[in-house]
Amino acid sequence: MELKKAFEKRHSTRRFKKSKPVKFKEIIEVMDAARYAPSAGGLFTLKLILVDDDDLKSKVADACLGQSFIAEAPYVIVVCSEMDQIKRSYGKRADIYARQQAGAAIENMLLKITDLGLASCWIGAFEDNMIKRILKIPETANVEAILPVGYAFGKEEIKDKIELRRVVRFNDWNTSYKPSYWEPVATGNE
Repeated sequence: MELKKAFEKRHSTRRFKKSKPVKFKEIIEVMDAARYAPSAGGLFTLKLILVDDDDLKSKVADACLGQSFIAEAPYVIVVCSEMDQIKRSYGKRADIYARQQAGAAIENMLLKITDLGLASCWIGAFEDNMIKRILKIPETANVEAILPVGYAFGKEEIKDKIELRRVVRFNDWNTSYKPSYWEPVATGNE
C-alpha cells in the first residue's frame, strides 16, 4: 500500500471479527515493523509480548480499565521498554527517549497493520502493575501501549483528520499562518 494511503486509512477499531483468524506470518510482519523505529544511541529498548491465549487476553482487557473489546482480537501486542541500559546511558532523559522510540515503533506497527488489511487500536489506558503481574514483566520495564490486532468487524466511519493549518506554527507558537510562504497541502478537508 502506498504510504500516504496507509496514513489516510489507519484508524482505531474497537470491534473485531472473531471468526476470521489472522495469519501468524502477518502478525510477525507487524512486529517486525517495530525494529525499524529510530532509537536513541542505537539502543533498542523495546520488547513485544504477543498474547494469543484467551484467558490472558481477558485479563489484559480487564487491566485496560475494562475495555473488553481487546479480548475479542485474535492477538494482543503489549509494547514494553526495557529501561536498564538506556538509563545507564542517558540518565534522566532515558524515559523520554524510551517513550519516543516506543511511539515511533507503535506507529510503524499500526501502519503495517493497515497495510495488511488488519485493524487495531492504540490502547494507553491500563493499570501498569496489573499488566506487569499478568504477563510477568519485570519492575524495571515500562509498559508503553497495548495493540489488539485482528480484522475489523464491519466498516467503521473514518473521521476527518485535523487540518494541517491548525497544527503548524511558524517560527513561534503564536504564528499559525504565514501567507508569504504557506501553500496549503491538499488534505481533502479544505
